Amino acid sequence: MKVAGLGFKRDVTLASLREALLAVGGPEGLAAMATVSDKADAEALKQLARECGVPIRAVPAEVLARVDTPTQSKLIAEKFGTGSVAEAAALAAAGPRARLIATRVVSQDRTATAAIAEGDGP
Repeated sequence: MKVAGLGFKRDVTLASLREALLAVGGPEGLAAMATVSDKADAEALKQLARECGVPIRAVPAEVLARVDTPTQSKLIAEKFGTGSVAEAAALAAAGPRARLIATRVVSQDRTATAAIAEGDGP
């Protein structure tokens, strides 16, 4: 199963999320999108998930904090305990033996990030 992990600022636009997803490989073959639980109800994310025809998987922040990521953002590490919300969410939602197939990509306006992981599912 392929899962796109998305990290974003509260005021993110659908266009920025879409741009990040396309830059990381696009929606083809995705089974779900994932992000930190407290942002899973963001309107732009819900619109993108509908557009791609996939569900959103909400990942608790304490789960993200236990995921090691190849990309390291000091700000994100301080706030979430992991180096990349997008990478950690993708890995967590794709299952226990998941691997990243696309590391974090950042939108041009720097409000959205996306990564893709593949795994056996939760």
